[in-house]
Amino acid sequence: MTTGHRITVCAQQLTDAHGFDGFTMDELAEAAGVSRRTLFNYFPGKIDAVLGNIPALPEDLLEEFTEGGPGGNLVDDLCSILVHMVSTKEFTRDEAEVARRVVKANPRLMAAAHERFEGMADKFAALIVQREGEDFGTRRAHLLISMVACLYGVALNDVLANDADGLALDVAFVEALSTLRALLA
Repeated sequence: MTTGHRITVCAQQLTDAHGFDGFTMDELAEAAGVSRRTLFNYFPGKIDAVLGNIPALPEDLLEEFTEGGPGGNLVDDLCSILVHMVSTKEFTRDEAEVARRVVKANPRLMAAAHERFEGMADKFAALIVQREGEDFGTRRAHLLISMVACLYGVALNDVLANDADGLALDVAFVEALSTLRALLA
């Protein structure tokens, strides 16, 4: 488990047990087994620690996407980026349940998560327009991103509803995409 992941898991567990305002950054540092300085090297504040880091995407992957790859189909290629993002996450099923519960329970965390999503959506919309051209339009790009985000939500629900630990998030996402395609066909 990486240090950043350990800090986030501890922050989420503390939030789940005591509420977002029920613990200090010193208590979080102690729970994660790091110094306060290390904690702030990873996260600028409590909200960021609870939400965790946004997975970094390799520049070559983004470049390939904007050049029309990897497969040449916009939806498939955008989904492949999301599959890459979710397959690099370290969270277990139990950790994902706690994360979802604490975000839903706290309006500040929900707002911060939504703000993060909007920032990522804007970046991806710009990448889509760069790839497809200005005529594609930002509105269409945002619509596509919203659809992909909904698929992610469905996939996460499927994983969390699965009693066994056997369903991986990336697999559930691909299955949700296949179901959507069948519905729209």
